[in-house]
Amino acid sequence: MLSEEFLKQVKEDTKEVLGEVLELSKLEAGDLFVLGCSSSEICGEMIGTGSSLPAAQAFFDQVYEELSKRGILVAAQCCEHLNRALIVEKETAKKFGLEIVNVVPVPKAGGSLATTAYDRFQKPVAVENLKAMASGGMDVGGTMIGMHIHPVAVPLHLKKKEIGKARVVAAKYRPKFVGGDRANYNQELM
Repeated sequence: MLSEEFLKQVKEDTKEVLGEVLELSKLEAGDLFVLGCSSSEICGEMIGTGSSLPAAQAFFDQVYEELSKRGILVAAQCCEHLNRALIVEKETAKKFGLEIVNVVPVPKAGGSLATTAYDRFQKPVAVENLKAMASGGMDVGGTMIGMHIHPVAVPLHLKKKEIGKARVVAAKYRPKFVGGDRANYNQELM
C-alpha cells in the first residue's frame, strides 16, 4: 500500500518533470505525445514486478490534465506482454491513420499506465504502433518509447531526472537536416 505522502510526491515530481519537457520540446496543439511508465519502477521495484495502479494514476492524471489543456494528444504505451501496443483516443487513431487492435490492458498484461489511460480516455482504443508519428515523449522507468517518436528523436536534458524512484528520460522530434555543410538551418526547428 502506497502512502498518500508518496503519491503526492509522485504528482509533484510529475508536474515538475512535465513542465521541463513542455518547455524544452515546444509541442503544439495536435501533436502526439507518447508516455511510457513503469509503475513498478516508480515504487522502487524492478520493471514488471510490482505494478501499481495508484502510482500510475498519480502520474497519468497529472500528465493527461496538462497535455489536454494544451490540445496535445496522448498515447500510453502498454508493456511488452502486449508488444508495446498503445492506448489512444479513437479520434487520435483516426487522425494519424493508426491500425486499431483488439485488446483491453490490465495491470499484469498491458501495465498500470495503459490500464489507467484506457479507464480515463473518452473512447479508448488500442493501436499496434504509432508509425513513429509522436512529436515527443516521456519514459519513466526504462519502458523504451523511442520507436514511437518521429525521426529524428532528440533527447531532452532534464534537471529533474526522477519521478518517485524511477529514472525519467524524454525526447522531442526534430526535422532531419538536409543539405550538408553549406546549408543553413532554421534554429526554431532545433
